[in-house]
Amino acid sequence: MVTSKDILGHLPGGRILDVATGSGSFIHFLLEGLPTYTEIIGLDVNERAATAFATAFSDKPAIRFVPGDAMALSFDASSFDLVCIANSLHHFDDPAALLQQMLRVLRPGGHLLVAEMIRDGQTETQLTHVYLHHWWAAIDTLNGTTHHETYQREALVAIVENLGLEKLIFYDLADTSEDPKDPTLLTQLDPVFDRYLQRAAGHPELQARGAELRERVLIAGFHSATTMVALGGKPHVRAE
Repeated sequence: MVTSKDILGHLPGGRILDVATGSGSFIHFLLEGLPTYTEIIGLDVNERAATAFATAFSDKPAIRFVPGDAMALSFDASSFDLVCIANSLHHFDDPAALLQQMLRVLRPGGHLLVAEMIRDGQTETQLTHVYLHHWWAAIDTLNGTTHHETYQREALVAIVENLGLEKLIFYDLADTSEDPKDPTLLTQLDPVFDRYLQRAAGHPELQARGAELRERVLIAGFHSATTMVALGGKPHVRAE
């Protein structure tokens, strides 16, 4: 199985920006894979995420949270060595514009990383995750939050390929080794179901869909869907 070190172990790290970081969960992946780094900034428009972020990295002063809009990054051009976005591209209406913002603050020769869950090529247990995610997206959209369904792999590849990155590499990460009917996992999903069913109040079709998915978790089981990771370098500007 491909690991974070397989993907990131050859990179120098340097100054890193994690866009739409939330509580910083993807930064743990970076820390596992990178041999070194000088600074990691997690950026998110939701300032409420700052508390959980600060708690997670309280012992790492070189990792900090910055509130900000990913569509209008306030950082100088070419100011980062590695710029990442993980499991968040589907929360933006214009992913191409977002990625151009990320490229702007990335130095020539630096690396751009995109990690996104995909919906095709999944096992039955992984499809449970895909169907759940699409249900969550429908309810979030209903309540005014931008949340699109997951990408097909081909569409995601096309978005990244259009950026003109050098030495672009794609990885598919999946782990179906755990028990898909692990009682602990199923218990953890219960409050998520309850929360989204409450948000779907007044929409019986969405509530019925939630009840069906809850049953599916028990019968088919649950594994996290495959994540596609794309990593490529920003070209150096060539003199004419």
